[in-house]
Amino acid sequence: MTGSEAPPSFRLAYVPGVTPDKWVRIWNERLPDVPLALTQVPAAGAAGVLLDDGADAGLVRLPVDRTLLSAIPLYTETTVVLIPRDHLVTAADEVTVADLADEIVLHPLDDVLGWERLPGRPALERPATTADAVELVAAGIGVLLVPLSLARLHHRKDLTYRTVTDAPASGVALSWPEDAHTDLVEDFIGIVRGRTVNSTRGRQPEPARSKDDKQTAGKQASGKQASGKQTGGARRGTGGSHRGTTGGNGYGYGNGKGKGRSGGRGGKPRRH
Repeated sequence: MTGSEAPPSFRLAYVPGVTPDKWVRIWNERLPDVPLALTQVPAAGAAGVLLDDGADAGLVRLPVDRTLLSAIPLYTETTVVLIPRDHLVTAADEVTVADLADEIVLHPLDDVLGWERLPGRPALERPATTADAVELVAAGIGVLLVPLSLARLHHRKDLTYRTVTDAPASGVALSWPEDAHTDLVEDFIGIVRGRTVNSTRGRQPEPARSKDDKQTAGKQASGKQASGKQTGGARRGTGGSHRGTTGGNGYGYGNGKGKGRSGGRGGKPRRH
């Protein structure tokens, strides 16, 4: 890395209601040298943040434009109706859309359920945000249908909720730009999918050698080993010849009359 290059980092956007804490913790354990930066974005603006390079990936609400963004669905949330604690609906553990026919159902501009036809009676105006709609529910103006995570996010002591069994549901997905599937994105995909730390899926592993390659490598290794033995033997033989010749001349093997050549041949002194 040169001085002009920034150290690697990973930017993760997430929409209200999504809790990425567990995945962030695993990321920090597995990639401690790669900081993960979190940014909360409105549900309606998440796609724009990803396409404008404001984040490397995002935990977003479905649907997304699949011609521009890749997405891996993670889970689908239960839809609940948010109501005052003294509301008649609290008498049941769960309700249907038809049970809300007489209620004023608030429909905030940042709604994430994608209603084809809103149940109940419409309010005179649409609240700007889900947070504004929650305030109106607390004031007794109407009721609000939201994913369970948003009901918990906007928890109030004077409000409660009940499951709506036949309402549209909101799906959450991990998404990133179609043309920006990086190794770090793949690392985060592995985390949300529960892959082990040793998994190489998605990365480009070292090419495995074919059977022929392994046999060739084995033959080459055997050839080198055999060549080493032959070379060593030749050297030992040469050394032995040299010692024999030297012994005849330099170490007085023989009777003194014989030439060093004889001592070198016999390797023992002559007997008289």
